[in-house]
Amino acid sequence: MARIVVAGAGAAGASVAYHLAELGAGEVVLCDRGTVAGGATAKAMGGVRQQFSSAAEVRLAQASIRFFEELGSPFFEQVGYLFLATTVAGLGELEERAELQRSLGVPVVATAAPAGVRSDDVVGAVVCWEDGVADPPAVARELVRRAAERGVEVRERKDAAELDADVFVIAAGPWSGELGRRLGVELPIRPLCRQLLVTTAIAGLPVNLPMTIEAETGFHFRRRGDRLVLAMADPKPRWGFDEVVDETLFDDRLARLAHRYPAAAGAEVGRAWAGLYDMTPDAHPILGSVGDGVYAACGFSGHGFMQSPAVGRAVAEEILGLEPSFDLSPYRLDRFERGAVFPEELVL
Repeated sequence: MARIVVAGAGAAGASVAYHLAELGAGEVVLCDRGTVAGGATAKAMGGVRQQFSSAAEVRLAQASIRFFEELGSPFFEQVGYLFLATTVAGLGELEERAELQRSLGVPVVATAAPAGVRSDDVVGAVVCWEDGVADPPAVARELVRRAAERGVEVRERKDAAELDADVFVIAAGPWSGELGRRLGVELPIRPLCRQLLVTTAIAGLPVNLPMTIEAETGFHFRRRGDRLVLAMADPKPRWGFDEVVDETLFDDRLARLAHRYPAAAGAEVGRAWAGLYDMTPDAHPILGSVGDGVYAACGFSGHGFMQSPAVGRAVAEEILGLEPSFDLSPYRLDRFERGAVFPEELVL
């Protein structure tokens, strides 16, 4: 059996390693330049949704949701994903996407805003109750635990390019482009800095509060314990590896939260952090073979955690010469040369 080195012990890499072992691979090494679940996965919002704007992304999400359901609490809470529209145009876009999603089997329904969520300016809303929120580092560590239990060697603070391997898997998130170049592969991946804020404690938060997203602005929040985690794209994209929190945005984000969830009025920012998305030109991942003995599971553009179960299995299957459990063709590297891009519009 070939020696397989998986570079990146976040959710995607951990899933690839786990599924390789589950499918009977021989010598598998999972390594990370830092620690297990210590990179982008540690800083992820933790949303798990099937509501995407392209059929390929919906199918990828559908293949992952079952795994999260099997994990269950405390790893995954199936509280739903709620999209609110405050304009007629925004509602039209929501309904158009929902029609696509339902045609593919995603149970998206029209709904009213739940108790506590301000709705007097809401024109309409849709929700998928199968979706929900998870604990990204806990899920990644569980996958690593299962992988190690099945014989995978786990190595932290190790440069994958320094290891001997017959097969390399690049799953290094925003650092995948740099690692790819060292392995002789050019991957069109750029790091994009995004930030998340956590409020101070808010009394009476319902345990079943869904992930709530304003369709027009992209502002969104979720419950984590007795606090809310909130996020929104920066006014101007911050490309690069600098993970810096922009405190000038705090007042705006808190005002948005107080407007949409009045019980949070008076809450402050208790903690904030910045992390990195590994962005591709079309906001879709690069999956499967990318060179001689080199495979990719990267470029997730903010969706890597929620897509990691299905991606891990499909990439592992391809490495082992099996038929992948879902079609990888839309995610091939050469799509950029062929012009066969299908941009994902719903990047939160």
